Amino acid sequence: MVKPGTRLGPYEIVALIGAGGMGEVYRAKDTRLGRDVAIKVLPPGYAADPDRLRRFEQEARAASALNHPNILTIHDIGTHEGAPYIVTELLEGETLRERLRSGGLPVRKVVETAIQIAQGLAAAHEKGIIHRDLKPANVFVTRDGHVKILDFGIAKLTAPKSAEELAKETTVVEATEAGTVLGTVGYMSPEQVRGLTADHRSDIFSFGCVLYEMLSGKRAFAGETAADTITAVLSKDPAPLSGPSIEITPGLEGLVRRSLEKRPEDRFSSAHDLALALNAVAEGLLTGRPPSDAPAKSIVVLPFENLSPDPENAFFADGLTEELIADLSKVRTLRVISRTSAMLLKGSKKDVPTIARELNVRYVLEGSVRRAGNSLRITAQLIDAAEDAHLWAEKYAGTLDDVFAIQEKVSGSIVTALKLQLTPEEAVRLATHPIPDALAYEFYLKAKQEILKWTEAGLETALRHLKSGLEIVGPNAVLYAGMAYVHCQYSNLGVRNEEDCRKEAEGCLNRAFELDPESSQGHLVQGLLLAFENPREGIKDLQRVLEKDPNDFDALYFLSCALGTLGQRNAVIPLEERTARIDPLNPAAHFHSGFNRIWEGQFFLARDILRRLNQSFPQDLATKFNYGLSLAYTDEREHAGLIFDEVAREQPASHFAALGLSLKYALEGNRSEALRCLDSSPRLQKTRDFQYACWITECYALVGETEKALDWLERDVNLGMINYPFLSEYDPFLRQLRGEPRFQQLMARVKIEWEHFEV
Repeated sequence: MVKPGTRLGPYEIVALIGAGGMGEVYRAKDTRLGRDVAIKVLPPGYAADPDRLRRFEQEARAASALNHPNILTIHDIGTHEGAPYIVTELLEGETLRERLRSGGLPVRKVVETAIQIAQGLAAAHEKGIIHRDLKPANVFVTRDGHVKILDFGIAKLTAPKSAEELAKETTVVEATEAGTVLGTVGYMSPEQVRGLTADHRSDIFSFGCVLYEMLSGKRAFAGETAADTITAVLSKDPAPLSGPSIEITPGLEGLVRRSLEKRPEDRFSSAHDLALALNAVAEGLLTGRPPSDAPAKSIVVLPFENLSPDPENAFFADGLTEELIADLSKVRTLRVISRTSAMLLKGSKKDVPTIARELNVRYVLEGSVRRAGNSLRITAQLIDAAEDAHLWAEKYAGTLDDVFAIQEKVSGSIVTALKLQLTPEEAVRLATHPIPDALAYEFYLKAKQEILKWTEAGLETALRHLKSGLEIVGPNAVLYAGMAYVHCQYSNLGVRNEEDCRKEAEGCLNRAFELDPESSQGHLVQGLLLAFENPREGIKDLQRVLEKDPNDFDALYFLSCALGTLGQRNAVIPLEERTARIDPLNPAAHFHSGFNRIWEGQFFLARDILRRLNQSFPQDLATKFNYGLSLAYTDEREHAGLIFDEVAREQPASHFAALGLSLKYALEGNRSEALRCLDSSPRLQKTRDFQYACWITECYALVGETEKALDWLERDVNLGMINYPFLSEYDPFLRQLRGEPRFQQLMARVKIEWEHFEV
């Protein structure tokens, strides 16, 4: 036992964390850098055996070079009174073994954890390092859900265990040509227990054991004695995973089975391939397509077909489609696929059952519109996709002035057919039309579509459409809120003066709230204006929107991005899942699942998600920029630079262009060009957005401008950036700042705010 206050080189012992058969773990202070660390003091037997001590030092040096967010960081090694010790980052949370004491985990959590483990293994294997003792006790889950693999064949950083736990988790020593290898019965591969040479595929078998246990809460291979367990590993298959108590996709169960194949050549060939397979499983979960039947109360409104003689009337059919979607979305008990996904099906040749299956809905509404002058003829039919049966079909005739009445009849028929119970508030909302003119409403819809392009030209067009709508109907809260949204996005894009944009946005919002103090659209834009400079107030506005409409896509999306940047992992996962369920074909519904992973330090997972999105939607500026960021964080610097060049070519006047080029040059070591890009963007230098402020901090830190980086970091924190894990640990570009006293003072403040932040 090392007493508190004892110095091990530059490290001062603070307290004992845990002890076991493989040594003792202490919390300590690094007196040189002023940071907290963990120190594992290994048993004296390591020092008494020169070969073992030499091997320990070699593996410690190798593991310290891994520098991966999912592997415990090793800072230093040394000896104290003849006993070797290892210095690592200090983690706060619990091991996976502790987390599994109450049984298996939810499938979504399992997949997220498994992806991080696989990515950590892949990074180690690429460096020629094999773990050889992967098990729940050697996987640590931090308080914010970040996974760290412990002990790459070096030391057991675990809390004390009971006699019963030690009996179940027996550590054995195996002699091979490579030397002494540690392994644990029940998690060792067949080749390990036979004493054969084990390569990286042995870790994949151990991974399969861990994955099985996370899903089922039970060991894949368990016996009354170690010998019984070894027999099971060599000759038996674990019990099937799927059953009444666990709902697992065939793909996930097949992945587990392949990892647990007895022959190494039958398993995944690499941990990288394993991670890709897990990503595919995660994508299936995110799109809301589980193996179970579609929810009973779920519907997609397909784009109404334009049968008018004039093809220019197609906008009217689209307007009716989107108005019906908006109406039905007001019913809380009905899951309605949002407009973006629905409109992407326009002209689709897929049959109704296929569409329903892909969107995971039970019902499909389809119809047509014929307009000639002022006359209208509308047909609609509701289909039960599960039974491939028509529930009802109606034809409606009238004039253009009757369109809202017809729309109400269609919505009412669906409510009746699905036997939905409306609250009084929902009934009123279904009969209310915030823009009481079909043409003005169409201008509003066109404006929203232009805003989504997030280009200066698109925003200019959107503003013209909204002004046209106001000319038709006069002062209107929804249209004024739409104009505020445009000015807000001008500011976010960085193509116009931020202060002027904000004043224009606030002026439009004031008009909107004068007309409708409860305007949902107004609170949405106000939330967006505030969320990244005064997050607590902005989040309140976004939550206010969701209280009235829990399925408002924009509010869900912006709330998710704000909370994700702030490191509130547990809060963003349900938001990501909900957006993917209601708008599965919308790229934005999947963008934030990559964007949020960046702020959690899961850079490899973020890269994989954003790469797929960038390939499918190369025109989306936010996706492209954040894909470049993820490449930079994974140290793929040349590729990141190419992506940032694309951003600058496509939107040269945007904040993203200035930031991307600054990062590119900084990563290349071109200090003068990096600073030129930053200093030549006065609008960026005045930003009040804490996301941009964080990226500017990184740029200055990368080129060695320590004081400017710290100035921007302080500004970032003052704007509301409280993502303590990202700033203090995950962000690789802030590494050189972490020894600075000013940085540590800021982090002490940020840690308190992060820990006490309430959603």
